[in-house]
Formats: sequence, structure tokens, C-alpha cells
Amino acid sequence: MTKKVLAIVLAAAVVFGLVACGGPKQPTGSGNEQPAGEKILSVQIGPDPETIDPALNSAVDGGNMILHLFEGLLIVDQDAKLQPGQAESWETSEDGLTWTFHLRDGLKWSDGSDLTAEDFVYSWKRVCDPMTAAPYAETVLGMVEGFDKAIEGDLDALNVKAVDAKTLVVQLATPCPFFGSLAAFATLSPVQKATIEANGDAWAVSADTFISNGAFYIAEWVPGSHILAKKNPNYRDADAIKLDGIKFCLIEDANASYSAYQSGEVLMIKDVPTEEIPSLRDSDEFYIDPMIGTYYISLNDAKAPFDNAKLRKALSLAIDREYVANTLMQGTYLPAYNFMGPGWVIDGVEFFEKPYISDDYEANLAEAKKLMEEAGYPGGAGLPQITYSTNDAGYHKVVAEYLQQAWAELGVDLKVDVVEWGSFTPMRRNGDYEISRNGWVGDYDDPSNMLDLLYSSNGNNDGKFNNAAYDEQMTISRSTIDPEVRRTALHAAEDILMEEAACIPVAYYADFYLMSNKVTGAWHSPYGYWFFMYADIQ
Repeated sequence: MTKKVLAIVLAAAVVFGLVACGGPKQPTGSGNEQPAGEKILSVQIGPDPETIDPALNSAVDGGNMILHLFEGLLIVDQDAKLQPGQAESWETSEDGLTWTFHLRDGLKWSDGSDLTAEDFVYSWKRVCDPMTAAPYAETVLGMVEGFDKAIEGDLDALNVKAVDAKTLVVQLATPCPFFGSLAAFATLSPVQKATIEANGDAWAVSADTFISNGAFYIAEWVPGSHILAKKNPNYRDADAIKLDGIKFCLIEDANASYSAYQSGEVLMIKDVPTEEIPSLRDSDEFYIDPMIGTYYISLNDAKAPFDNAKLRKALSLAIDREYVANTLMQGTYLPAYNFMGPGWVIDGVEFFEKPYISDDYEANLAEAKKLMEEAGYPGGAGLPQITYSTNDAGYHKVVAEYLQQAWAELGVDLKVDVVEWGSFTPMRRNGDYEISRNGWVGDYDDPSNMLDLLYSSNGNNDGKFNNAAYDEQMTISRSTIDPEVRRTALHAAEDILMEEAACIPVAYYADFYLMSNKVTGAWHSPYGYWFFMYADIQ
């Protein structure tokens, strides 16, 4: 992908130093001594992740770490094209229902033991296991034959077979033209059965038990400080990995991240203080890269008063999206006048067709006030105080403060509750909120990836939206490979979503970040991930 790079000179020079970091665990075949002056790339892509268990993660920061620690059957290259990963080749039957993956010779786990097709069978069934409660289960495996029985506990019903150690055959119940993209998605990464059976859920919280199969393995994990991922000598493409390791610095405060970057402690930071952006716009180390994704607001649609669609729509129309994107977000994001933004495609054709919300803010506000009356809350009368939950990163807090002012125009008394990141996503997923900051960046470019979020039984349906007509259109989209039929059904679903104000789109995402010119060979994807596995440090 071609970056949109904004030209720049940092006031403080970035000093690079090679970092020598030891670790308590080494893969089989590597020595325990850590040579001085190893080439360790220190980066900041987020604070302590909620989880880096591939089956459980649904956050971008955790996903970015998993990307470097695990590898699925397929991978996505710098041009967002599918390439062989653990599988060296694959084919699909003429009816699109049978997918066969041929694994490479000599695949190993980071501990040196053999990795086979049976490991994928175990891992995919684990995703379906109701005891696992994987939020992506339906999204990534819902089209596989036997999924409906598997999620009820009959895991053997899932039609995923290891024909032999190197051949995995997947039988779909309905065609899924983008199943190859799912095979490259982190949730379907293999995990080691013996490790999980020996350690339970705790396997994924300690360097000593975190066995993986990607370009790096976890050598050291200090919560609140860092995760040190060292080069995995058992990785199938280890010879191409130039770094000795990646140090993920677990920093939540953007100012602390910026200080670490200025001092040279880290060479890349995702969280740049928004107040610093004006001074950074001319630096060649400051980047703004577009993504396919939307910054939106979830309302707990199952909880009064948010079960009232007119109230939800009034709150949506009272937001001046142009002001939010171009002033509060300093032009780093784009105003979102519908849920699905640019970049989503069906069969190579752009999905975006029209805005659903007018860019005439004054007219929208007038309509919002009428809707408040129709909802039974004229001028906010009778409406209790509402709590808006957010984490304190990026633009989240300033947007929350703006919403207090914007919704006050409707008579809404809004309280802002800032929640620590580690507690924020599980709180939202469990529905323990009223209104919440939310967002989604595409895992693959098919629009079903985002629209599935509002399907009634989806594990990532944070707003608890439940609409039979919506589910029907999404079901139609899942049962055909005809791109026009799929497009029509998905647009019909978005029509329902926007008419019901199931959630409130605010802006279309971009990633803005700092990365030293000393880092070469790294890239950023439109899915919001940084790829450091083939990076080097000059």
C-alpha cells in the first residue's frame, strides 16, 4: 500500500541504541546466552493487551502482537494480497464449498515440536467451543458445515478434517468467496493443544507457556512495562528475519509514548499526543495512513432509554461530524455520514455508494430536536442523566467532552466515565454501559466484516442490536457467491442499521504515528496493523 506521508523535521533528534534484553525462555535449538548489542526494535502500539490468545482477541493492539507471534494458513502481503503462509498452496472446488490447504514441509512450533494439519483442526474447533467464548467464532467459522452444532458443544460436527499431517480440508455449508482472507486472520491461527491442556487459559499470559509458530516468540513479559518478542529460529522463513527481536513497550499515556520516542527509547509510537500534531505535520517521521474502518458510538440498544430508535437517531443527528473530524481530530480522520466508508469492496468493486446523513449540521440539529419530542423527551425533559464510557487515548476524551456540549443542545445531561483500557473492552462487550466509544478497523476488505458486527448473535455486537430484518439480509449475503446479490443484501442491511441508528458513525479512521527513518522494511496496512517482521534498523 502506498503511504500518504506528510513531509516533517522533529525538533528533537532521535537517538538509536541497540538494546540487549535477556529472556527466561528459549526455543529448542537456541542458546540461553544473550549476546550484547542485539538488534531489538522497540515500538509502542498500545498498553497491556486485554489478551493475546488468538481465539479471544478482538482488539487491534493485541491483534498486531499476534500477527508477529503466530502465522495462519495464509498471510497478507504489503499490497494486501493473499500469499502462502503455513500452507504452501490451496485450492477451492468449483462450487466454492470445499477448500483444501496443503501445509509446508517441516513446520515447527517455537518449542521445536512438529506442527501439523491436526493442530489447525484442534485450534478451529476451540474457536467454536462455547467454553472458549471466542467473540469472532461466528464471523470466521459460521459458514463451515456443522458450525451450528459445534457452538452447542458438538465440536466434532465442525467439518474441518486433517486428511494427513500436511493436508487440511474444510467443507463449507454456504459459499464464502473471502474464506481465504479468513484463513489469514489471526483468530484462525494455530495454538498448541498440549500447552493449553496443561495450563488452561493461563497459557497466554506468561512467556514460559506462550508457545507460538510465527516469526517471533515471547522471551520476556513484564506487565505494565514490555513484551519482548525474540526471533523464532523454528519459523519457516527465519532466514529472512533481520531483527533479533521486537520490544513491545506497553505504554498507555500518549505523552509518555512521545517522551520515549524523543529520547530514542522507542523508534515507533502509535499513540501521538494530539496536541503535538500541528508541530509534527512537517516532519518526515510523522505519517497519516488511511484505513478501512469507522470510529463510532455504541448505544446499549437493549437497555432503556436506548431501545428507542428515535432517541438514538436524534443523538446521531446532533453531532457536527465536519467539526469533529476537521477541528477536533485536526483533519487526521474523515467525517462519517454512514457506517461503511470508502475502501470496502465486493468482487473488486467499491461498496460505498451514498451518504446516509446530510452534511447540513443546522438542518440535522433541527430534525434531532423534533425526534426528541417524538421520542417522548421534548427538550430532554424526562430523560435521566446518561453516562458515556471511553478510554483516555487519542481523540477519545476530547470527543467525549464535545458530545457533552453537542447533546446539551437536545437537553441531554451527559456524564463522561473514563475507563482504563484493560477494563474497557470487556465492559463494552458484556453490555455493562449505556453509551460508549467504539470503533472497528477491517480485518479483511469485504463489507460483511463490519456489517456482521450488528448481527444479533455476533460476539462483537457490543450494542446488543437485535433486528430480524437486519439478520435476514445478512443471512442472504452469506448464502450466495453472486456479488450483486450480496451487494444488494448488504446495502439493505446498512439501510436498516442507519434508519434504526443501531450505532452512531462519527469518523472514518486513519492511523497517525511516528516512526524513525532508521527503521526500514516495515509497513502499515489498511487494516490498522504494522508489519515489523521483515524490518531492519539502519
